[in-house]
Amino acid sequence: MKHYDFLVIGGGIAGLTFALEVAEHGSVAVLFKKELTNSSTAWAQGGIAAVSTQEDSFEEHIQDTLVAGAGLCHPDVVELVVREGTEAIVRLIERGAKFDKSGEEYHLHREGGHSRRRIFHAADSTGWEILRALLTAAKAHKSIEFLPFRNAIDLITTAKLGLRKVPNTVLGAYVLGPDGEVETFVADKVLVATGGAGKVYLYTSNPDVATGDGVAMCFRAGLPVMNMEFFQFHPTCLFHPQAKNFLISEALRGEGARLLRKDGSPFMSEYHERAELAPRDIVARAIDHEMKRRGDEYVLLDISHRDADFIRSHFPSIYEKCLSFGYDLTKEGIPVVPAAHYCCGGVETNVHGETLIRGLYVAGESAHTGLHGANRLASNSLLEGVVFATRAAAKARTYSKAEGTTLTIPGWNAGEVGDSDEQVVITQNWEEIRRLMWNYVGIVRTTKRLERALRRIELIQREILDYYWNVKVTSDLLELRNLALVAQIVIRSALSRRESRGLHYTLDFPDQNEEPTDTRVEPSGNA
Repeated sequence: MKHYDFLVIGGGIAGLTFALEVAEHGSVAVLFKKELTNSSTAWAQGGIAAVSTQEDSFEEHIQDTLVAGAGLCHPDVVELVVREGTEAIVRLIERGAKFDKSGEEYHLHREGGHSRRRIFHAADSTGWEILRALLTAAKAHKSIEFLPFRNAIDLITTAKLGLRKVPNTVLGAYVLGPDGEVETFVADKVLVATGGAGKVYLYTSNPDVATGDGVAMCFRAGLPVMNMEFFQFHPTCLFHPQAKNFLISEALRGEGARLLRKDGSPFMSEYHERAELAPRDIVARAIDHEMKRRGDEYVLLDISHRDADFIRSHFPSIYEKCLSFGYDLTKEGIPVVPAAHYCCGGVETNVHGETLIRGLYVAGESAHTGLHGANRLASNSLLEGVVFATRAAAKARTYSKAEGTTLTIPGWNAGEVGDSDEQVVITQNWEEIRRLMWNYVGIVRTTKRLERALRRIELIQREILDYYWNVKVTSDLLELRNLALVAQIVIRSALSRRESRGLHYTLDFPDQNEEPTDTRVEPSGNA
């Protein structure tokens, strides 16, 4: 048994911000599934959006967010995040984040959907810089303990332990340790901040750790999940057989890069008045349509008309990475394709990151706060992570567990299981889920394909669960179990939305409904 005052599952921008905010109020354990720097935050290139100049305004940032969200943003949440965004940037800078400057002023990018330049960035490695600063700041606190190579299995709650006379309350989590043994973490206050679920798709910009663990754990604990059909496909990932998951930042288009067909002709002005600066869902669908219409495997992204020194200084990581694959940004267009990038849905929370389970908070990409609506505005995700982690920490600092919820927590009971001699069950199902989601639940959908996907995922889930209960758990098995559940939730959400809105586009219902509504998937008893 490992006892802490605060347990943080996930060490990206949300998890580390929360840890820093509660560090003076008790012991904190931060669980990292892999190394300390292996998170979606580290991969974020573009930046973090916030109003900071006289030319910009809260009202414009709010409006840009609402327009991108296609009628499903919660306006009160949007206003809250935008207005608290400036202070969030200040806090990051105070904690050591070094954003790019032009002279004495911060150099701000503009990305698709934004009416003004308001994106703070550190060249094209903003997430890495923020993560570096937060890790450094957190290491200075003796009360914060970093625990790498810990894969959370399930949350421990009073309901799961059969205690029905008190409100459902979190008590901790069972966690797979680096030695393959299961550890029991006991904590009154738990933050789930495990990031996204992009690995549920065959092609994604996400790191390998993005397997939807937080959403799956919370769903199994009895929490509803919202709007999971809204999966954002980033329009531009590098197309190359060895370029695994490499994202080409939207900031290139903000600085004038154009999307071209393979014959060199531009096409985005045929799809939207903002052309390359249209919201991501429109750009991704346009690229997908052009590829399918012409039978091409990719389109070109070309910024070679800009000064070569400008390109190398503003996008050094992207320039070097492309060069390593034989593409010179300063001289030619590079091949790109859309890829799964960001999930706008997640576990239902309020404006303080609270869930329906007392003491349990969710922040970052695992949460549904109402900020993104049907489509996330570029660079609002890092902002959301900071704002809601800060708010969740403020609530957690004042939280006291109710009387009657103190009880002996049993250790992990593995039962009579042995090591698996059929690893192929994991590899086969992993591949099948991701290909199934890409082909049937991708950028453009139909009811028939979704129904086919649901039938198949239910069969896969039964096979996985039968396997799960009969072998010793491994990290790969836990990820597969979570991926299958997240896939089912995405499919169920997509089937329930009988319209096309934002990131969800279906040929069977191409129009928007008059009244926008959120989708909500409730867990069943055997989830």
